Amino acid sequence: MTIQRLAPILGLASVLAICFVLFNPAGPQSARAADPDAGDWAAVTEAARGQTVYWYAWGGDPRINDYIAWVGAEVERRHGITMQHVKVDDTGAVVSRVLAERAAGRNDKGNVDLVWINGENFAAMKRSELLFRPGWATSLPNWQWVDVEGKPTVENDFTIPTDGLESPWGMAQLVFMADRERVETFPRSLTALRDWIKANPGRFSYPQPPDFVGSTFLKQALYEVVANPDSLGRPAEGAAADAAVETLMQWLDGIHGDLWRKGKAFPKNYSALIGLLADGEIDIAFAFNPGAASNAIANGELPDSVRSFVFEGGTIGNTHFVAIPFNASAKAGALVVADFLLSPQAQARKQDPDVWGDPTVLNVDALKAPDRALFDALQLGVATLSPAELGAVLPEPHPSWMTLVEKAWKARYVANE
Repeated sequence: MTIQRLAPILGLASVLAICFVLFNPAGPQSARAADPDAGDWAAVTEAARGQTVYWYAWGGDPRINDYIAWVGAEVERRHGITMQHVKVDDTGAVVSRVLAERAAGRNDKGNVDLVWINGENFAAMKRSELLFRPGWATSLPNWQWVDVEGKPTVENDFTIPTDGLESPWGMAQLVFMADRERVETFPRSLTALRDWIKANPGRFSYPQPPDFVGSTFLKQALYEVVANPDSLGRPAEGAAADAAVETLMQWLDGIHGDLWRKGKAFPKNYSALIGLLADGEIDIAFAFNPGAASNAIANGELPDSVRSFVFEGGTIGNTHFVAIPFNASAKAGALVVADFLLSPQAQARKQDPDVWGDPTVLNVDALKAPDRALFDALQLGVATLSPAELGAVLPEPHPSWMTLVEKAWKARYVANE
């Protein structure tokens, strides 16, 4: 039986483990002496010049795509690197590609040089040693500015220690948004949202999992319906986990028929969800970026009467990362791109709501004055909540929960698949 046929039966994590044993028992790190060392940065930048870096990253938002294109232009100008953005819908497909290359014995010259990753995909790749050597991220020159103390998730991805196997490049927190002219009182809890949906049928939806914004909404709901939220920080195992997920499914059943198109269709991704809000087909949307509403207003995609809000009990937040597969063809170039993403220039541009509005991973107060001024000059926008208004950040559940939830959701709501 092929790897492709095994994957849907056993699950990604199981197939990764099988391949680790059968196809490369010595592990991918056993003969990588020639790999670049981020501790010798002069040698890294010299080796990177002339390389082409294939960065596999989500391509569902034009603003993010434009930012990534800017990064490509900058690393070419500064370091002579050509960067190609390979747009993907599901990072799990990238994991499968690296897995297939491992199975074929392709331990170098892989297709993926850099990948935007976190959560269950990182956990699976780390477990089966499909990533470039530990510690490279914390050896990058710009790591010195990362706010490790104030933003501990830069070193813990969905409860899993990163061990320097991936480099942070942005923060995220779930925020809701609505037009004040259409929604008089914002629902600030899951119960209030349910009541609002029931009172306003057809005016709410969420992107179809495994889209990460849609899956994040499911995790937020899970936090609020599970009997013991602390259990989400541990692996989802046994009858208790199954019962918790079933409770979530029952809550979703309660709103399903009152969703947009009566739950018979879902927006494909975040951009499609915002499009529904802009077109007046729904009244409440959400994003995994506190600056998303201001960004959309600044770009003329939403009216300036839209405002953001969060649940009173907090919303899920995390850090997103880039990682380098063990068999990447352009490791030196990938290291340079990852380091540039941590530069104050790149981080400040990314936080600008006119560009993206994605919060920085840096400790701005520790930056040199000229770099700090880049952030001080930013106008975050009329719909961006202050850190105090954002309130509590709920940690991401263990990645095994998302695997269980997405499987249950698909079985419940996706027919004939």
